[in-house]
Amino acid sequence: MTAAISAARQVRTAAKRAIRQVLVVRPWNVTSRVGFVVGLGLLFMVPGMLVATAVEWGSSTSDSEVALGLGAAATLAAGMLLVAFTRLDQDMPPASVFAAVAWTWIGSSFFGALPLWFSGELGSFDNALFESVSGYTATGSTVLSPIDGVGRGVLMWRQITQWYGGMGMVVLAVSVLPFLGVGGLSLISAEAPGPTSDRLAPRVSSTARRLWALYGGITAAVAVALMVAGLSLYDAVAHALTTASTGGFSPYDDSIGHFDSIAVEAVMIAAMLVGGASFTLHWRALSGNPRAYGRSSEFRTYLMVIAAAGLFASLLNWANDLSDLPNSIRNGIFNAATLGTSTGFGNASGANPGGDFAGWAPGAQALLLPLMVMGGMTGSTAGGLKVLRAQVMAKYMRSGLLRVKHPQVVARVKLGPQALSEPVLQRVAGLVALYALTAFAGTMVLSMLGHDLITSSSGAISALGNMGPALGDAGPASNYLVFTRPARGVLMGLMLIGRLEFFAIFLVVVSAYERTRRLARVRLRR
Repeated sequence: MTAAISAARQVRTAAKRAIRQVLVVRPWNVTSRVGFVVGLGLLFMVPGMLVATAVEWGSSTSDSEVALGLGAAATLAAGMLLVAFTRLDQDMPPASVFAAVAWTWIGSSFFGALPLWFSGELGSFDNALFESVSGYTATGSTVLSPIDGVGRGVLMWRQITQWYGGMGMVVLAVSVLPFLGVGGLSLISAEAPGPTSDRLAPRVSSTARRLWALYGGITAAVAVALMVAGLSLYDAVAHALTTASTGGFSPYDDSIGHFDSIAVEAVMIAAMLVGGASFTLHWRALSGNPRAYGRSSEFRTYLMVIAAAGLFASLLNWANDLSDLPNSIRNGIFNAATLGTSTGFGNASGANPGGDFAGWAPGAQALLLPLMVMGGMTGSTAGGLKVLRAQVMAKYMRSGLLRVKHPQVVARVKLGPQALSEPVLQRVAGLVALYALTAFAGTMVLSMLGHDLITSSSGAISALGNMGPALGDAGPASNYLVFTRPARGVLMGLMLIGRLEFFAIFLVVVSAYERTRRLARVRLRR
């Protein structure tokens, strides 16, 4: 028995060496950290495309299985070429880490647009690219109109893009990188379900696998709950994919309003709150520590803010005679949850027009804007600035006011028992300032492109926070075709910046600028 175990270990060791030889040390490979990680990301997309192709082939709604198959083939070929002809060094400096994250998202969005473009449902490639970027960034803004009647496989691929983007294909990729002898924890930290990613296991690959196992388990649980609430298998799976990812795509024009079911909306509210909460907390609770939720001040604030915004909005709409009290509460809580978690589902329909918050009382709409900015918890699939940063900034401002009033007082900013250092506070303040500046710049550009101020500002905030619906002309009952083509290009950029939380995109831009400047200096010296 001992000899057999020893032989098995030797075979495994030999297999690992062979894989490293094939994938890493080929003499004709080009050292490209970014190219290798992008290639892995593309390969991970292929199974999702094949699933969507099978759904299209098995349904009689359209004949787009060829388009989906061609997209899968092109993505597979590109991914294999990148993995086969690039290799990783053992050390990945910070600039390469952020570049790998950013280019993985850009490459995935480009190839994810191919099946949508080949199907002909979105017309031009730029529309297909917008839909793909919105999917991979888990934003939920759409230019597909009408949605009803589009092939089920095409719509399923649209849902799958958000499921991939929710947790992040880079997290999936790092499950493979340690096997190749390359560390991957920096990639998980650069990926943006939140600003930090706690290690759930000693090995990075184990952490990534546990994150994806938890993510898949939540998705399956949501699908089962939706079927119990009365949805078909297709509808339950389609919406579970975009609820766990807090993405918000739906295969229907009326989104969740298509079902006009309080039971379905109740399941969706609970599922969105789970998706917008920290996955580290979920893992600790499932590992035998359910009190972790109660100990987290961020989790308590997250629930209280959403509940308060939903109830106050409900009362304001009821006081303005927009609907009766039960319907006001139904729509207020649902929309507070969908925006507070950056999911973006809508429950408005012909039978429930009060679900369209673009027609709410001004005071109720004003309550939604902070939710659109703040978003969900750190370590979740939600977008936005994150609840933790909002807490830190509120306490930082309070300590600053205390220092003005009492200069001799030492006012520390604490989260629970832990005091935050000044460098941490400065980084958070810098990120918040950068977020506000980017939102302002996006608003100005969209306004200059011909859109009114409410639509421009809410559209910029929604794209930056990966929310989906906005106010004004781009409300939950509308779509993003109300924006001009140049404006949609701006919104795509804001979606990517918000999904990667600035650092990846801006570091790539800064690195490219510095590289160009160095090359220019070399040429001048010659």
